[in-house]
Amino acid sequence: MTALFGKKIGMTQIFDNVGNLVGVTVIEVGPCKISRVKTLASDGYQAIQLDFGGKKKEVRVEKTDGIEAGQELKVDLFKVGEIVDISGDAIGKGFAGRIKRWHQHRGPMSHGSKFHRIAGSIGSGTTPGRVWKGKQMAGRLGGKQVTNKRVTIAQIIAEKNLLLVNGSVPGKRGNLVMVKKA
Repeated sequence: MTALFGKKIGMTQIFDNVGNLVGVTVIEVGPCKISRVKTLASDGYQAIQLDFGGKKKEVRVEKTDGIEAGQELKVDLFKVGEIVDISGDAIGKGFAGRIKRWHQHRGPMSHGSKFHRIAGSIGSGTTPGRVWKGKQMAGRLGGKQVTNKRVTIAQIIAEKNLLLVNGSVPGKRGNLVMVKKA
C-alpha cells in the first residue's frame, strides 16, 4: 500500500534534531479498513477501497496480491523522514471579485473616476466578438482539490495514529486528506 486517508487536526510547532523550531501539521492517519479489493478481472482496473470514519475512498494500486478485504492499515505504513504527497480540498471562499481572486488592482477613487472595482473591458471589438478563454474575472474562489507535493514526515505518534508533517496541508481542521508516498 502506498496511501492512507486521514483527518487534519491542526498545526503546531516542534523542535527538530538540530534544535530549530519547525511548524508542522498534525494529521490523524487511519486506521483505514480495506472494504473492497477491485481487480482487473472483476472491475477492469486494480484498486483498493478504504474506509476511514465511514467515508469510503478508492486508491489505485499496481498489485492486489496479498491484499484482502477486512485488513486494517495504520500509520506504521510510513517512516520518519519519508517524502509524501498530501491531497485535500482547499478552503472554499465563495464568490469573489477579480481583486480578491486574481490579486488585481483597483482604479483611482477620486477626481471623477468611474473605474473603482469594476473589471472594465473584457474583450476586443467585433473581431473575435467574444471573451477569450481564461479571462481573469469574478467567480468561485477555492474549494478545489489541492496537492502539496514532497512533504517530509517530521514525527510519528503510532499509539494515537498521528502523523506530523513539515509545513501546511490543504483545507481546514477536520478536512479529509490523502497521504500518499511520493
